[in-house]
Parts: sequence; C-alpha cells; structure tokens
Amino acid sequence: MNLDTAAAEAGPTALIGVPLETAAGERRVALVPNVVERLRAAGLAVVVEAGAGAGALIPDEQYEQAGASIGDPWDADVVVKVNPPTAREIDALGSGSTLISFLAPLTQPETTAKLRSSGITGFAMEAVPRISRAQSMDALSSQANVAGYKAVLLAAERSTRFFPMLTTAAGTVKPATVLVLGVGVAGLQALATAKRLGARTTGFDVRPEVAEQVRSLGAKWLDLGIQASGEGGYARALTEEEQAEQQRRLTEAISGFDVVITTALVPGRPAPKLVTAEAVQRMRPGSVVVDLAGEMGGNCALTEPGETVVRHDVTVAAPLNLPATMPEHASELYARNVQSLLDLMVVDGKIAPDFSDEILAGSCVTRDKEA
Repeated sequence: MNLDTAAAEAGPTALIGVPLETAAGERRVALVPNVVERLRAAGLAVVVEAGAGAGALIPDEQYEQAGASIGDPWDADVVVKVNPPTAREIDALGSGSTLISFLAPLTQPETTAKLRSSGITGFAMEAVPRISRAQSMDALSSQANVAGYKAVLLAAERSTRFFPMLTTAAGTVKPATVLVLGVGVAGLQALATAKRLGARTTGFDVRPEVAEQVRSLGAKWLDLGIQASGEGGYARALTEEEQAEQQRRLTEAISGFDVVITTALVPGRPAPKLVTAEAVQRMRPGSVVVDLAGEMGGNCALTEPGETVVRHDVTVAAPLNLPATMPEHASELYARNVQSLLDLMVVDGKIAPDFSDEILAGSCVTRDKEA
C-alpha cells in the first residue's frame, strides 16, 4: 500500500510517536511536518513530544498544523527515532510495540538484547538491505551525503589555501588538491563538493569497481594495486600484509595533497588506519585531514575522535555526527527514509509488516522476543 493513496476516511487506527532526541549534540528529528501530513493521509495518527523538532528549527506549531498532536510518544504503536534508544527509553516502550531507529546492532548488541527481552520489535535503519527497491529507505546513504558535503566545507575552512584556481592582477593561485579515501556515498559527495569548489580531486578505494564513479565526477583515480571488494557494497577487511602495503603506498601518495578526507568503514569493525603519522608529517604545513571515521576510531593514526588537533603543522579534524550539524535537511532526508519503510508496513491504516518482504525481514533485528 502506498501512503499517498491510503484511505484517510477509515480514520487513524495506529499511532506513530516521535520523541525528542537526547543524545549529546543531536539536533535531528525522526519526522518532519510534511511527512507527518503523508502519514495522516494514510490513516495514521502521529504524536510528537514537545520540543522534538526544536533542534531542527521546527516548532511544535508546525507539527500541529500538519495534523500531529503534541504529547507523550512512548505509548505509541510505533516509535520512530534517530539515535539508538537508551535503557530508560526502552523501558518507556510498551511490550509489543515497534521501534524504528538507527540501532547499531553490530556495535551496541546490548541495545538489541534489551529490546528483545522487552518484547519490542526493532527495525534498524542501518540494516535496510542495499537493493534497488530499498533505495528510498537507505538512511545510511542519506546521512552520508550530508556528512560528505559538510566534510569538504570543514576542510575548506581549516585550509590555509584557496580551493579554486584564482587568476588575479597579482598572479595566478593554483587550485588545492583533494584526496578522498573511501568512495562510498560520503566519499562521492565529498569529491563532488570539492570539485564544485574548484579543487583538483582524486579518489581512492580498495574496490576497483567504483573507479568509474570517481571519474564520472571529474576526479582522478588513485590506483594502489590493492583490491578488497566485499559484500553489500562494502569493502572487506584487509589482511595484515595488504594493510601494510597499502599504508606504505598511501604514505607516499598523500604527501602530494593539500586536503585528505577519509570515509573508510567496515561494518562492525574498527575503522582501518589509512593515514599514518608519517604520512601526516610528510604533508605540507597548512594541509588538512578530515576524518569521517572518528566514531569507529578513525582512519588517521593521529585522529582524536570529536576533536580538531594540529600535528606537524597539519590540521587533523575528526568531527562526530556531522549530519546533526545540518539538522534541517538531514532530518528531512531521514524522515523520508522512515516514511518509505513505514509505507511497507501500513495496511488499511494499521501497522501490519509482512516479514516475507526481504526489506522488512532484513531490517528487523528483534521481533517481539525473537532474534
């Protein structure tokens, strides 16, 4: 059933709850007013906690105008969040209810275990299968787009050099050179944004099949001769020998770039170390490293997660949760992802997930008290 064509006249029969996000620095909200309108058109009711949208500059009045009520979201049939719930938040959920959120099932198994023992059906947004039919639900990609874009802006701000080539009466300034390590969604967005700012861009990934995507953005491809294609569009973990050889070759290559942006992650594992301390030391003074893998330990050996430090006259920035720094658009994109997932679950205004659907089966990490 499509939410746009659901019969509203049947009246709301299921309640969707939107709580205020409590994680430090989080400004996103799981639903925005225009998505609330679509859920109401599907015959669903929506309750939003007071102030839930404040961080994204959405006042309660806009939710009310969209048809939501302001109140306690925790008794709803389905609670939708951005960040994994705390133990207290799980306790506030009713047994038999449904939670849709990022749940970090690989790195926070205690959350999944508590959801299971509490009788909560949990859908993890990061577990949505990466198949064509699920693209509109791919929250990892939507938020990675935000992070890749913002990473370039941070690099440009920290850099001591112009990104574009400038021709002036005083002479010509050469464009900055930008290397992006890890060419997933965030990396591709970083390459595209840096190119739009006028930089000379180069991309690297251990998956050779993405080279064509890099070149399509007007960037060069850095070929180090090491391949590590994995399942689900991710890279596999390198062997110790491969990692050592990759670091040696990267250390040589990195010294020629003004900006390095790293985005490499392997699900459930610490981030691979791609930029050594020696590589940073070889970079020109005033250069910048922006490490988007800080939450998993970082791709740079000198990264201090959540901090910006200067080492060997090179700035190493490891911002956490960059999407939260652009809460308006990040929330809008995430809300669309959630709405698309809910679209699969709604039958005649009721939440009735069909677990024979590979998207729902793949994203469900707990089902009542089952794994």
